[in-house]
Amino acid sequence: MIVDRIREELFRRQDLKYREMQIRTIPTVKAEAIIGVRTPELRAMAKELSREEEIEVFLNDLPHLYFEENQLHAFILSGMKDYAGCLDRLEKFLPYVDNWATCDQMSPKVFRKHRPELLTPVRNWIGSTESYTVRFGIGMLMEHYLEEDFDPAYPEMVAGIRSEEYYVRMMIAWYFATALAKQYETALLYIENKRLDTWTHNKTIQKSIESYRITPEQKEYLRSLKIRGNTK
Repeated sequence: MIVDRIREELFRRQDLKYREMQIRTIPTVKAEAIIGVRTPELRAMAKELSREEEIEVFLNDLPHLYFEENQLHAFILSGMKDYAGCLDRLEKFLPYVDNWATCDQMSPKVFRKHRPELLTPVRNWIGSTESYTVRFGIGMLMEHYLEEDFDPAYPEMVAGIRSEEYYVRMMIAWYFATALAKQYETALLYIENKRLDTWTHNKTIQKSIESYRITPEQKEYLRSLKIRGNTK
């Protein structure tokens, strides 16, 4: 069976030192669910597996037992060329995504050619009650709609999200820091008008100041907008 064969191959590629590092950096995944396989090897495996006739059996075997199986799933979806098929499988997989790495490294290339119709699922993802589905939706807005397809309505969508989840708030900050680099005048209004919660507001400024895409003058002004005191 393809699932058993994939697990055997994952354990064959196990790197115990790398596993220890992953356990520390991906705290939302239980240690026993992490095998310890490096990302380039997972990407190579996903490329090979995507050609197999049985791959649907693996994609339907949810929830997966191991973190690396989720990674393989994400990389297989990222390489799919059929938009409708990719979106359908993605919708089925998103509820099982339980960590920032799988969420952030899942980026279907086919979405680039379907940005207008992608907006509908993006809005649905952002409105989800699942933290990593929300994070994924914000990530798609950040990746696909901050340049030629930008609309001021998009940062408004992100600013309207209210969550106590660390990984959602961090993605909101990442989105606005990136928006400040690409759509400075529009994004700046959200900082000047304090549209974000205090923690996310300050984290956005921090990430922007760390960016090489923000000018020294812009960084200096952003520093002046930091909210002092309780940053919860």
